Amino acid sequence: MSDETSGIVHIGCYTAESGGQGTGIVAARRDPVSGALDLLGVVATTPSPSFLARHPRLPVLYAVNELTEGTVSAWTVHDDGSLSPLGVRSTGGDSPCHLATDAAGEYLYVANYGSGSLSVHPLDAAGAPGERTDLVRHAGHGAVPDRQEGPHAHMVSPDPSGTSLYAVDLGTDSVYRYRRDDTGRLRETGRTATRPGTGPRHLARHPDGRRCYLAGELDASVTAYDRHGADGLTERGRVAASGRSGPVQPSEIRVGPDGRFLYLANRGVGTVAVFALDGDLPRYVTEVETTGDWPRHITVLGGHLYVSEERSGAVVVLPVDPTTGVPGPAISRVAVASPTCLLGS
Repeated sequence: MSDETSGIVHIGCYTAESGGQGTGIVAARRDPVSGALDLLGVVATTPSPSFLARHPRLPVLYAVNELTEGTVSAWTVHDDGSLSPLGVRSTGGDSPCHLATDAAGEYLYVANYGSGSLSVHPLDAAGAPGERTDLVRHAGHGAVPDRQEGPHAHMVSPDPSGTSLYAVDLGTDSVYRYRRDDTGRLRETGRTATRPGTGPRHLARHPDGRRCYLAGELDASVTAYDRHGADGLTERGRVAASGRSGPVQPSEIRVGPDGRFLYLANRGVGTVAVFALDGDLPRYVTEVETTGDWPRHITVLGGHLYVSEERSGAVVVLPVDPTTGVPGPAISRVAVASPTCLLGS
């Protein structure tokens, strides 16, 4: 049963190993009409499961364990949201912060932030990850000494079909392009350099398959790209991540399900910025405040925006106007310790 039909979502967090207050993965039931969450409790006690992903076909949940000696964990998901362990594997890197499966559900990719590397894990018939088939280390540094002293892989974004993927690296101001061969090894096929000091964090793909948008964590920007050929990205331009004064540190970036709007969480100012995607560049529409501090992650499910407020210890639910794309005032706020990611369908 999928999250969409069961109404189950899972929430990752930081635990004491990373200075957080959580104890593991929390499950909640989502009301399909109101969007409100009913917490079901901790369903997996595991260290710092800071980012979550689902298998594209099987009821399997994956989490990075953001530790100095990083690991990736997997569980079978049951209809009530409970989890049964499938396995834990070393990522071979420091502080894994993001992961994703390929479209076929044959491989799992992990971004190791601290060591600036990518690990590749084959998935068996049950969805369990195997030992690494590759570990690719980036090299170089960026223009901001205290944040870009070396590579910091922050996201892996597999193509919706095929064997290629983007790897976003905050430390080297780059988006790398890789292709995976039949043995599970990666070959670099391209690299797009951002403007110095951008600090690219996450990339959001448009459902048209042509456009994508990159959040710059260090310079508070959104860069719009067109994909061309098998490997390239062409910059169309940049816009500011926020219209507010004060410290702005973008985190999660999302294209709405119908492709008309772009959403960006801005830590520091504590907002979610809304952009219309009706022109060459994202057009700033408005910015809404969340109810607390440090919106680390956002996702749109069933006409509602879910904001994980890491430092406030809460997940906030805001209804999204289907015409304007603008989130309204929060309708629900539930306490979750140090939330970093909410995953549904």
